[in-house]
Amino acid sequence: MKLKAIILIVFATFLFSNCQEKTKTDTVKENYLDFTKRDDQFTGGIKMIPITTPVGKFNVWTKRVGNNPKIKVLLLHGGPGGTHEFFESFDGYFPQESIEYIYYDQLGSYYSDQPNDTKLWTTERFVDEVEQVRIALGLDNTNFYLLGQSWGGILAMEYALKYQKNLKGLIISNMMASAPAYNKYAEDVLGPKLPKEVFEQIKTFEKNKEYTNPKYTELLFKYYYTEHVLRFPMDKWPESINRAFKHLNPNVYVYMQGPSEFGITGDATLRNWDVTARLKTLTIPTLVIGSKHDTMDPKHMEWISKEVQNGRFLFCPNGSHCSQYDDQEHYFPGVIKFLKDVNEENFNTKK
Repeated sequence: MKLKAIILIVFATFLFSNCQEKTKTDTVKENYLDFTKRDDQFTGGIKMIPITTPVGKFNVWTKRVGNNPKIKVLLLHGGPGGTHEFFESFDGYFPQESIEYIYYDQLGSYYSDQPNDTKLWTTERFVDEVEQVRIALGLDNTNFYLLGQSWGGILAMEYALKYQKNLKGLIISNMMASAPAYNKYAEDVLGPKLPKEVFEQIKTFEKNKEYTNPKYTELLFKYYYTEHVLRFPMDKWPESINRAFKHLNPNVYVYMQGPSEFGITGDATLRNWDVTARLKTLTIPTLVIGSKHDTMDPKHMEWISKEVQNGRFLFCPNGSHCSQYDDQEHYFPGVIKFLKDVNEENFNTKK
């Protein structure tokens, strides 16, 4: 009888514990698509955020996807004057990992207000805008990750250098920390990789300031963009990328970046931008992404990851400037691992 009782107790204990294990749920995953308690349910996650600037008040467009109280990624697009559409590939990777992310069009970009005042187009003013967006969305250092790509990488670095206390993690995607270093790389490395006659024609167009000449555009897209911006034939470019280029605000872009694709030149306000000497002050977990075929020097990006105090480098061997499209095999697993490692307090710069 005693043996029977012991067997019954063991069986019941096993059965009970097994049932408990089966009923355990992942609350983040379970609530990821639940919009019922959100003030943006009515608009499907879209929120126009009012911001204050030195020349008046305007509205910027944001769209929040998913719910995750511990991981919220604000996406800073390139340009300047680009749109959130450069990031639409994230829809294919972040939701299945229950990562909350926020699309955002900066002031002057297509879905936001587009005032025509050059006093607004400064890095300092854009940094202040990001801070206002952060506050409006309720992001803080328990959940706030900032991912900036291209010009968005400049903005992300500048924001972190001023407000890193508000961040949980920083991702710098496809952007060097120095405009002069970028110019040198474009002139000394990327240009000479083009067929000699093509590079000479491009430089002649630029010397004569014929940036709107159809032949100049044709040469760039055929020989440069498909090698270093997005490594697909033009007729295979994703619709979201074509839409993003169509919506680019040339007024903001040319004023800050300049008309040339070989560096930041002319009277562009970013031509002397350089934060290399300040990077060592960054202590937050930082992921730096560089790609083999990028318009930016991947070795410089690797250097950034070592210059910050708590950095990791992600290399995309098949990628270019838009490696979120042409090297998704490496880009997204690396970004997702970084977010999860930081969230789980398991971040190691060597991983």
